Amino acid sequence: MLCFDHVSFAYPGERTILNDLSFSVSEGEQVGLIGANGAGKSTLMKAALGLLPYTGSITVDGTPVTRKTLPEVRRKLGCVLQDADNQMFMPTVLDDMVFGPMNYGLSRAAAEQRAEETLAELHMEYLRDRHNHKMSGGEKRMAAVATILAMQPKIMLMDEPSTALDPKNRRTLIRVLRQRPETKLIASHDLDLVLETCSRVLLLAGGRLAADGAAGEILRDRALLEENGLELPLCLAGVPDEI
Repeated sequence: MLCFDHVSFAYPGERTILNDLSFSVSEGEQVGLIGANGAGKSTLMKAALGLLPYTGSITVDGTPVTRKTLPEVRRKLGCVLQDADNQMFMPTVLDDMVFGPMNYGLSRAAAEQRAEETLAELHMEYLRDRHNHKMSGGEKRMAAVATILAMQPKIMLMDEPSTALDPKNRRTLIRVLRQRPETKLIASHDLDLVLETCSRVLLLAGGRLAADGAAGEILRDRALLEENGLELPLCLAGVPDEI
């Protein structure tokens, strides 16, 4: 569903952010993308969306990511951006949630029904008519997630989806991520969330893959994590490495 083949990117005159990166994500997989600040996680997602002039090849559900194919690619990809203010641009949450589905051909009534179902799934009905500039950071984050879920993309890219969430909303997010069938690539410093939602983990360091394997193995490898600027998930802190 998502394939990176020898992908590299560097801003002019600066260090290389993505360095000959290759991996693939199969249909239905839920993959965690972890790494210290500056490892290249957000840049990787921007490249998949066609926002950066990378070298190498990226394909989304068999479609190469090029300038000409961006409308088709973005119809298949849904992305929760790191900053919800860059994602929510309509007056209300409902307006944002119906914008994408209507743009792809759904009627207003069908788009609103899908939005209502998504809000109910997230226990967020109370945000339906809330103005975006009058929400807290956590509410905006959940609204941004709802907007992407309502589009029902084949692949979801999520950049720090649990940022600013209170414990209740974080638990709701984890439940929904575990239940939804879409292929997902979840970039997060919240390693407990990654452990609870992902079966596989990609560990980025310096724009390269430092590890690619089962989430339960990588996220329990204290030496590997610490070598790459990370720590064990909080739920495993203090637990012997051999468990």
